[in-house]
Amino acid sequence: MWDFEHPPLAGELAQRYEIDWMLPSQCADQLASGAADIGLVPIAALATIPGLRILPGCTIASKHAVRSLLLVRRAAQPVKQLRSVAADTASRTTIAYSRILFHKWGNPEVPFIAMAADLDAMLDHADAAILIGDPALMALEERANRYERTGEELIYLDLAEEWRNLTGLPFVSAVWGISPTVSTDERIADDFIRSRDHGLANIDTLVHHWSRQLPVSEQTIRSYLTTNIHYNLDEECIEGMRGFFRMAAETGVLPAYELPSQELATK
Repeated sequence: MWDFEHPPLAGELAQRYEIDWMLPSQCADQLASGAADIGLVPIAALATIPGLRILPGCTIASKHAVRSLLLVRRAAQPVKQLRSVAADTASRTTIAYSRILFHKWGNPEVPFIAMAADLDAMLDHADAAILIGDPALMALEERANRYERTGEELIYLDLAEEWRNLTGLPFVSAVWGISPTVSTDERIADDFIRSRDHGLANIDTLVHHWSRQLPVSEQTIRSYLTTNIHYNLDEECIEGMRGFFRMAAETGVLPAYELPSQELATK
């Protein structure tokens, strides 16, 4: 969102776009209700919002470890023996990926319990916990401190890395969804692709900003923004999405869905 917040393009874009900030799951709800025209949506929303199109070029994905999507379990209890999972439901797509993974791990019926993202409280109520976003990053930062405090040995599974290991596919979290009521306009995609590229060109500024917003080191934030997250909706990510939707339908996690036959990838 660099160009939408910074000069020299923020003023021009403000004449054409009205920006509201919210969670991706809320963006999906706004698109579904017709309250928004474009939204950064979890890809699972594509299977449940009729007619939703994908704005080409941009994504939030990971091709290896992502660090901000974790399954944390006790070392003495294998995944196949977990009886319950406390889940931060901030990302519908991450929960869908997790359910598919549990099918592959041989524990498809394990119940997910919706809870706030507090690792200690989650493990008090369930055998394992799914952490998403900042809470996951901070849990990794505090891993050694927690062990010293509790003496409890935990296994921290990176869900994107597990997905890659099991399927050979990238973990695609979100894309820009565009309402079927909005006319196709290449300028819209160009605006978002250009903003993405300008953001990547200003990583130092972003690292400086976010290291003061979160109790996470600059090194961690820089690595996260430059190594863990992949922003280009390339052919590999599109294949990853196709694989996700195929497996989600096969396991009953999501309704059957096929990506629209439009040009989505950029280099």
